[in-house]
Amino acid sequence: MYKAHLIQEEDRALFNRFVSTAPRPHFLQTYEWGELKSGTGWLPLRLLVTRGDNPIAAVSLLKRDIPFLGKSILYAPRGPILGKECDPAGEEFFWQEVKKLGRKHRAILIKIDPDIPVSDKTAHEHLKELGLRPSGEKGGFGGVQPRYVFRLDVSSSEDELLAGMAGKTRYNLRLAIRRGVQVRAAESKEDLKTFYNLLIETAERDRFLVRDFSYFDSMWNLFIEQGTARLFLAEYQGEVIAGTLAFYCGDVTWYLYGASGNKRRNVMPNNNLQWEMIRWAKSLDCKTYDLRGVPPTDDPSNPLAGLYRFKKGFGAEFTEFIGDYDLVLSPCWYYLWKKMVPLYLKYTHRKRGQEEMD
Repeated sequence: MYKAHLIQEEDRALFNRFVSTAPRPHFLQTYEWGELKSGTGWLPLRLLVTRGDNPIAAVSLLKRDIPFLGKSILYAPRGPILGKECDPAGEEFFWQEVKKLGRKHRAILIKIDPDIPVSDKTAHEHLKELGLRPSGEKGGFGGVQPRYVFRLDVSSSEDELLAGMAGKTRYNLRLAIRRGVQVRAAESKEDLKTFYNLLIETAERDRFLVRDFSYFDSMWNLFIEQGTARLFLAEYQGEVIAGTLAFYCGDVTWYLYGASGNKRRNVMPNNNLQWEMIRWAKSLDCKTYDLRGVPPTDDPSNPLAGLYRFKKGFGAEFTEFIGDYDLVLSPCWYYLWKKMVPLYLKYTHRKRGQEEMD
């Protein structure tokens, strides 16, 4: 009745179609995201479970070998994906197949961080019943995806969305438009290079690390050229002064990267960029626009408090996810792994420059 399939290139469309039509779609679970991560040291493993001819559950797992141990970890960013027709028996079969795959690849654990809000108490209990445990980690391999985000319901009209914004946000948006800030979609790899240079400038100003240009070049090929992501550029007096990158899957759009130069920040290009991404989400008939990560509060002592207030200003709802859970396949190794994580992170950070796991 139930059957498990390891998905290869020829089944890409089938896999993506299921992910995008599930109740909780996510671009991090698409076939293409696994391809992107394969260039950064991960091996993608994609599992699809069907009942008859109908897909009911899927997961894109990223595998990374642990140096010197002959072991690995598997990570499902914002997964797994369960379909509307996934019954309890089908879900049980799915998890048994996930465990088989993990053991085949000598995994110590399978880490998930599903797209489920913390308010869903039933989901927490259900994960425990399935044998998963909260990771309890605050950094490193814990909190891999943002725990706290702002999400905006974009099913309302544009006028209603504007009315729902904070007064200052709406004022700054209109100020940007009045001063002549124009937003357009990137058209070429030259536009991508312009955005990347702005991203480097942003990283130097705000003190964070950025991946090589080749990573964004792959993003362009895998997502932007396929129409599942868009690079937005804000221009002022003929010069690109800021840019953002957004992805969509199913009925959700996500804001993923933002960059701005050190000049002309007073013309508020970021407000206009966010508005155009919201409008893009609406044009795709999306229900939700996800502004991604923020700190847990707008405590003024937090250096990211301004980011919290900026995203909240668009009328979005603060959302906390349940966090990451571990499916332990080897308890002894798992105990050692929890002890070794700080040392392993030192090794990988030195080697890869604090590479993100998203």
